[in-house]
Amino acid sequence: MAELKARRAPFVKATVVRARRPTSAHPGDTALVLADGNMEGFVGGTCAEATVRRYGLETLQTGEPLLLRISPDKTGEPVVEEGAVEVGNPCLSGGELEIFLEPVLPAPKVLVLGDTPIGRHLVALGPGLEYDIQAVAAHEVKAESLDGVAAVVVASHGRDEEPLLTLAVRAGVPYVGLVASRKRGEAVLASLDLTPEQRARIRTPAGLEIGARTPGEVALSILAEIVTSVRSEPPRTGGHTGVTENTAPAPTTAVDPVCGMTVAAVDSTPHIDLEGKRWWFCCEGCRAAFESDPARYTGAGAH
Repeated sequence: MAELKARRAPFVKATVVRARRPTSAHPGDTALVLADGNMEGFVGGTCAEATVRRYGLETLQTGEPLLLRISPDKTGEPVVEEGAVEVGNPCLSGGELEIFLEPVLPAPKVLVLGDTPIGRHLVALGPGLEYDIQAVAAHEVKAESLDGVAAVVVASHGRDEEPLLTLAVRAGVPYVGLVASRKRGEAVLASLDLTPEQRARIRTPAGLEIGARTPGEVALSILAEIVTSVRSEPPRTGGHTGVTENTAPAPTTAVDPVCGMTVAAVDSTPHIDLEGKRWWFCCEGCRAAFESDPARYTGAGAH
């Protein structure tokens, strides 16, 4: 997990919290569901793994943890409750599993321009909120380095402001803030080679109105405004707002034509291409059954 976190790669930690025999998994067994659907670890057989993959990828999109109950006796549509879902799994060996799915998303990344008191306070506040706040120099920031960035704050008090503001807005960074008085901020915005709509995306004076006076208080107000931006935006693929690197598109689902299970339609799920169509399966056993007699199953399950 440490390596994934270091690479800012989103993943889901799946932990078996309850197992009713007969089942091959035991409480405490864990696996990681990666953004491309690949899994590392063990939380049950291949059919249970298929269900964990499907719902793990869904929690990676929502960012919310989920208790997954898998039962061979459950029929019909999944039963969804707050924070939990119960699904049927006809492949299970007769036991039941409860698996806790915990998405682990990269910390929102914030870039701060300006070796100033406000800039330094912003960087210092990051660890307490588990935000990745980095001080940068203007020449270090390129368009590609803004991928996955949740916020850019320009707090350089007149130095190298315009290029970074323009770059951040054009790159689609969700929050762009300029530390300046209202009058100076308006003058800076007017000088930018941006459309009126693009200029309107820049927050200046940056920060919520909390009566801040000291550099630390101003930094706190800016960070509060960034948190508001991060939490109010719809979840993006793989995690917090502004987190886009190392993620895969939101998965679609398909029905296994052999057993009827709904599975994630991703490359790591067993599949077959037949006559221009792709067929998805919960496990290698179902794929082998399909291969032995495709005509028996081709009435359902195409994606």
